[in-house]
Amino acid sequence: MNYDKLKLDRQLCFPLYVTSKELIKNYKPLLDPLGITYTQYITFMALWEEDNITVKELGQKLYLDSGTLTPLLKKMELQGFITRERSTTDERTVYIKLTEKGLELRDKAAHIPDKMVACLPVSMEEAFALQKLLQNYLKNMEH
Repeated sequence: MNYDKLKLDRQLCFPLYVTSKELIKNYKPLLDPLGITYTQYITFMALWEEDNITVKELGQKLYLDSGTLTPLLKKMELQGFITRERSTTDERTVYIKLTEKGLELRDKAAHIPDKMVACLPVSMEEAFALQKLLQNYLKNMEH
């Protein structure tokens, strides 16, 4: 039987996994002074784009399930960055809203994308092409 298909260098998932892991590691020294994790950072970015959205909508934007998102949001609420409010018409629906502290964090995080670009081992053109390719892949994965 031929096992070549099982080699790491033949897998698409492996370089994506390692690249993602290494890239996220580079965020740590930028996010630590803000007191947030990478997952909180992407949650903030989603909320800075569209505030006062439901947990379900936020989970869809971030590709996170409620088991991951709920403890994350509870922690962000304890840190004073967001509020969670149940809908008055459907108590199963919870809205997430940034507090003033959460909104102010955007100014403190504004430098992060430029710092991350500086550490990429690819040109801007390559980075944009890869981003577009991966975004198309995600869209095609959605059902």
